[in-house]
Amino acid sequence: MEVTGIISALIIGLVIGVIGRLVVPGRQNIPIWLTIVIGIVAALIGTAIAAAVGVADTRGIDWIELVIQVVLAGVGVALAAALYGKRGTT
Repeated sequence: MEVTGIISALIIGLVIGVIGRLVVPGRQNIPIWLTIVIGIVAALIGTAIAAAVGVADTRGIDWIELVIQVVLAGVGVALAAALYGKRGTT
């Protein structure tokens, strides 16, 4: 992955985290910074998965890569909401 790819993944990650949070039903009691971190991680992992599958470099918008990233972000947000919510209760 090139530097421009990493920077693009980070910027897209900010958006992906927010979209991932919107995809998960219900209210998530996690801070926005955690949503952004989840989105960045999901974008980087999603880009790696798309490259491994061979769908990272297509003409136009890489819809399959974006779907992979949003699904990963949704799973990450749901997992973080479950774990973060348990952390606050004793």
